[in-house]
Amino acid sequence: MSPQERRKFGQKLITEALDAHVRRALDSGRTPLDPTGEAQIARAVDNALFGLGGFQQYLDDPLVENINANAYDDVHVRYADGTEREVGPVASSDEELTELVRTAAALLGVGERRFDPGSPTLEMELPDGSRLVATMAVSRHPAVSIRRHRFPTATLDELRRTGTFDRPMQAFLAAAVAARKNIVIVGATGSGKTTLARAMASAVPRHERIITVEEQFELGLDRDRSTHANVLALQARRANIEGLGAVTLSDLVRTALGMSPSRVIVGEVKGDECIPMLNAMTQGNDGSLCTLHASSSQGAFSRLASFAAQAPERLSAEASALLVSEALHFVVYMAVTRDGRRAISSVREVVGCEGINVISNEVYAPGLDRRAVRANPLRTETLDDLEAAGLDVEGWLLS
Repeated sequence: MSPQERRKFGQKLITEALDAHVRRALDSGRTPLDPTGEAQIARAVDNALFGLGGFQQYLDDPLVENINANAYDDVHVRYADGTEREVGPVASSDEELTELVRTAAALLGVGERRFDPGSPTLEMELPDGSRLVATMAVSRHPAVSIRRHRFPTATLDELRRTGTFDRPMQAFLAAAVAARKNIVIVGATGSGKTTLARAMASAVPRHERIITVEEQFELGLDRDRSTHANVLALQARRANIEGLGAVTLSDLVRTALGMSPSRVIVGEVKGDECIPMLNAMTQGNDGSLCTLHASSSQGAFSRLASFAAQAPERLSAEASALLVSEALHFVVYMAVTRDGRRAISSVREVVGCEGINVISNEVYAPGLDRRAVRANPLRTETLDDLEAAGLDVEGWLLS
């Protein structure tokens, strides 16, 4: 029985139990629950058995962005407009909160995962695509953070309408994807990197084979068959309690390259997987995307150099600069603007390297409100590529 079938069957049993309760109340002369009370009880039982208990009401709210529980009764919710609110308990005790997470790890994730003193941290994808991170034993109380993906099937059109960028930037991004440019999206935690990667991937032709590589499933391209007909999603795996069975992002990037991808998308580069990824970009796997934590578009280059230096290959600064300059075409930086919105703030065109330095051209630079404004011109060669991919270059230059 699938999780959906199990939940549907459970809802049927809940309804039958409530009906029986109403009949007993009437037979004994007591006042039965009114429809509102019945619905509240049915929803609470359903959430406890098949959802995420006290968290579920926030997961069902499309305006909720993040949920952070520092204990069962210390819960904070962040909304899409940037406001934060302290809310009521999500469980009746820390023990119940721990059991709630343990049940979710067993039933809701991809493969059963442990959550106990022997495995005190947990990261998993929830059925709606949200990302859950939980701790126990290493914190005073069990703690849970849930990051929502409010745009699970984001498109460039949708992000333009939310103010992430304007029409000329949308045209530029769509042409860069169509021209199979290799792009790294950078920014701080929560700046919208994954959402932008998902939206840019929506511009990939439907027939192309995409392989995504992630530490935890977040992109969700394989869930959107109407946009992407041929997607394989790969997820890293931690070692078991005996220290065996780990599958790293680096392992998965190499595996992906052997599975006939049109494009490889790495959800977030965090370490030595940067080298097989960059090598792939230089060897014909153009049109690839990845995200990276960095504090500026320029900072992406030093981050990649640091990862390359710590990788088993131990690349020198000169070798990593050469590899990055040959692999990447653009760096797109996401930032939070002064009004609390997420927006593209900078775009750099990679043009070469000199010694240990990657040379780049800042095509879009941060404006006064941190939103990107036109800065330096693209190289003629790049403009020709984008025009061949559909960009109205004259209109774009005049906009």
